[in-house]
Formats: sequence, C-alpha cells, structure tokens
Amino acid sequence: MDRLQAMTAFVRVVETGSFSQAARQIGVGQPAISKTIAQLEDRLQVRLLIRSTHGLTPTDAGLRFFERARTAIQEADEAELEAKGAGAGLSGRLRICAATTFARIMVLPHLSQFMDSHPDLEVDVILDDRVIDLVSEGIDIALRMGELADTSAVARKLATGRRSVMATPSYLERHGLPLVPADLAAHQAVVYTQLGNAWTFSREGTQASVTISGRARFSAAEGIRTAVLTHLGLAVASDWMFAPELADGTVQRVLEDWELPPIDLWAVFPTGRLASAKARAFAEFAGSIVAARGV
Repeated sequence: MDRLQAMTAFVRVVETGSFSQAARQIGVGQPAISKTIAQLEDRLQVRLLIRSTHGLTPTDAGLRFFERARTAIQEADEAELEAKGAGAGLSGRLRICAATTFARIMVLPHLSQFMDSHPDLEVDVILDDRVIDLVSEGIDIALRMGELADTSAVARKLATGRRSVMATPSYLERHGLPLVPADLAAHQAVVYTQLGNAWTFSREGTQASVTISGRARFSAAEGIRTAVLTHLGLAVASDWMFAPELADGTVQRVLEDWELPPIDLWAVFPTGRLASAKARAFAEFAGSIVAARGV
C-alpha cells in the first residue's frame, strides 16, 4: 500500500477497533492490514497501537497520527472531488450531530432524500441536546440552535426561526388565556433549563420583561414537548419544536401580538479542519428543508 492507503488503513482500524472489520471495509485480507500497520510503525519508529486481549487501543502518538491522517485523507478526497467537478457523487462516512427533538421533527423525516441522492455515502447521526466537542467525537457537522458559545467556531447560519409561548387548548381552557406578558406570572410554566426562564417581549417599541416559573424543569427539549402536550403548563419554545402540533391545532401560540427574540439555526464545523464536501452538502440540504417547513 502507498502512504495514503496506509493512513486510510490505520484510520479504519482505529475507527472500527478491529483489523478484520477494517479489512472488510477496505476490501483486503486481514493479514494485509496487519502488515500495513506494522510497516507504518516501523517507518515512523513509534508504536501506534496497543494490542491486547481486550482489543486495539491507540497510543498517544497513535491518537495524534489518527487525527492528522484523517484530516489528510479528507483533504485528498476534497481535491479529488474538485477535480471531478461538482456533479460527482459523495461517498465515505458523514458524522452529523444535532439536538434530538429538532432533528427528529425537522430533519430526520427527510434524511432518506439526502441519502438517495448520494448512494455511496454512509451517515452516522449523533442526537444530543448538549454541546459536544466536534473534534474529539469525530463530527463533520453539527446543527445547533441559539447563540454559539464558541465565538471562534467555524459556523454558517442556515435559518432564523420564531419563538412563541405555547400551550394546549385544554390547558388554556382550565387556566385562562394570557393577554399580556405579565399574565404569565399566574401560570404554570415548563422551563427548559438550557435557555433559562427570563424573557423579554416586545411590541411596537414597547418591551416587557418576565420571569416565568413553574414546578417542572427539563434539561432536554423532548421533556418540554411531553410536558406541554400533557397539559402540564405553557412554555417558551421555538416554533420548530412544535411544528406538527401547531399545524394540526394540538398546540397553539399565545401572546401572538408580542414578539420574543428569534432563534438561529447554525451549521457548525470542526475548528482547525476543512469543512468537507459532504458536510457542506448536508448543510445546504438541512437549510433547504427548514426553509421549506418554515412555521
């Protein structure tokens, strides 16, 4: 194997944790992979993998080489795609990270369209409401909402969405309809702890700041959805989060003549690494889906 092929073999071994699985992915025999890794270690004069009965573990040098090798392979793939032209299909593996509820409602129902357009592409989807480290987790693109905590992140704004106060008709029948933001103080709210409970509403140049309170607080958006849909209280949330229920009337907006700060959707790419053609294509796809389903 040449140098790039050897790096590819090593990256596959680390990603799969197995010589045999890496060999199957590359399409060669396991002895060839073992020989390639041994030759690579001899050439570099450093141990890259620790082999034990528990499997394969990269050394510190192996981890550093893995990151550099993966970047080099991506850059080589990018150069090849540029040479072939924009019409070339995407291939390889794409690792996507997104907030669970947003992805489930807005993106995943349409993922088959993206994959049908690129039949040689494999997709790993990591669903997590937390902000995870893209480099250490090997993520190619993350879909994130709201303000970006890391101002140095390589990011592209895909869309801007509306925030509203949401409740079910059943809840409002029992507890009354808020007419001004101050009325929210008399209501039970379900609070998304990642966003806090202090909100500023605006209308025709007038602002009103309100701190909502309630007995139920949730760390994930899926909890907010379930709480609202079971009439536990009202919530401040992005319209994206309740898109199906807003469409069929299961949930309704209140205080519609008052505006809340909007929420931005970002495509975030790993710092220090070129955004791959796969990641850029998925960003375009996600942006178009959200635009088409604007609520």
